[in-house]
Amino acid sequence: MEITDRKPLQGVANIVRFNWHFYIIALVSICAMLYLAGFVAQSYTYILYGICIAIILSMLTSLAVSFYVYDVSNLYSLYWFDAIAVPNNATIVNINAGFDETSALLQHKYPKCTLAVLDFYNPATHTEVSIKRARSAYPPYPNTQQISTNYLPLNANSVDVIAVTFAAHEIRNNDERMAFFNELKRIIKPTGKIIITEHLRDWPNFTAYNIGYFHFLSKQTWQSNIATAQLTLFKEIKITPFISSFILHK
Repeated sequence: MEITDRKPLQGVANIVRFNWHFYIIALVSICAMLYLAGFVAQSYTYILYGICIAIILSMLTSLAVSFYVYDVSNLYSLYWFDAIAVPNNATIVNINAGFDETSALLQHKYPKCTLAVLDFYNPATHTEVSIKRARSAYPPYPNTQQISTNYLPLNANSVDVIAVTFAAHEIRNNDERMAFFNELKRIIKPTGKIIITEHLRDWPNFTAYNIGYFHFLSKQTWQSNIATAQLTLFKEIKITPFISSFILHK
């Protein structure tokens, strides 16, 4: 999928496209409460109207933040990779969880590097309907290799850069996530860097996505995983107030 030239509103459109069921549920709930408001006491009517307004504001806020992050910010420039000075002959491994928006960008940014793309999506464990819709809408990057999280089919100490963007949080089980981190450590060169980019379960994302922020992991969880895998945090970069990138090495 060539996405170096993104369409206007592509990011927020994808949010709605992949998660339309949430918006349908919200709109049905609003209509039901507005209908119910005609049959209850006035004091309860105000409560129902207040809930409707809260739901509408929550949806508009999440869409506005998504528009900022995925359509307005410089997220897709991958500028934070410049912090590690990727050599021209580097081997880059890009790992996704079923939806890949960065491989084409990495190949465009580093045309002289060797890029391998791995996908650990497993329909038996990654059951979110939004991922299935994304996979139906966008084909995988050419020569993407399907893998499991507990084994990466690459030699030890063979990779210069590993990128995992908006994917590692899909590994919901902590033991499985630790096995994944240990594999990242195994294949990265002693001089290489691992770049984990994620939304965090923090106040900015709670403000933006309400209870949706529970889908993300806290900074403390990531720090614990990094330390347990005996990796070192080289640098943390705030790409936007809602996204953090952790640059790691052995």
